[in-house]
Amino acid sequence: MKTKTRFALHASLKCRTSYRTFNTTIGFLLLFFSTNVLSATVQQIKLIQHAAEQHILHTIQAPAGGKINAVAADIDRRVYATQCPNPLETSSSSHNGSASHITVLVKCQADNWKLYVPVKLTLTIPMVTAATQLGRGQIITSQNTSISMEDMLRFRRQGFSNPDMLLGAKLKRSLQVGDVITQNDVCIICRNDTVIIHAGSGGMSITTKGTALSDGILGEQIKVKNNKSNRIIDAKVSGVGKVLVQF
Repeated sequence: MKTKTRFALHASLKCRTSYRTFNTTIGFLLLFFSTNVLSATVQQIKLIQHAAEQHILHTIQAPAGGKINAVAADIDRRVYATQCPNPLETSSSSHNGSASHITVLVKCQADNWKLYVPVKLTLTIPMVTAATQLGRGQIITSQNTSISMEDMLRFRRQGFSNPDMLLGAKLKRSLQVGDVITQNDVCIICRNDTVIIHAGSGGMSITTKGTALSDGILGEQIKVKNNKSNRIIDAKVSGVGKVLVQF
């Protein structure tokens, strides 16, 4: 009787061990095949990234004379994706002009999957840069400046797109070759410079000399002393050594 009991117990344990081994094997096979079925291929990943990049290039307008570059982020190959039978659909939120990263929704309606893809956006525009090493107090000329494509999001509000706006300006600090020349680097009119004051109203125009009481860039309003009357007035910088007063 005891022998039969031991035999039955041994058979039961062997059966349980075989069952666990069978389940483990089946689980591994299911995981293996499901991973290979659900995971995206390298080609599918490239198609998804390309769709996201093209969406950006076709929906965002390049600035005048500028260029747009869009690079999709890496995508984990373990994501679910198929070879979509139809062209991939894309969409994104509106661009506010200052974002450097945009998330694009890429989806396959036919196979019922979608994926959010971050895209790095770079907008470059022509900017005036130093063509040679420039020292503080040096006058800017056409020979020591050049035009380079620079990141608009970094220099849009500080740089200059036209070198003519800087000709005759004086540097307030030293610059290296290739540095973008910003508004903080120069003064079109510098403090204590002698300036020509143009004052006009209607058809009348008066010209006299004055002294700048502060630095100023093109279009900026500064304080100027009229050398003839010693009166201090507000005037707009209109060019190198020139200010404009309107009554």
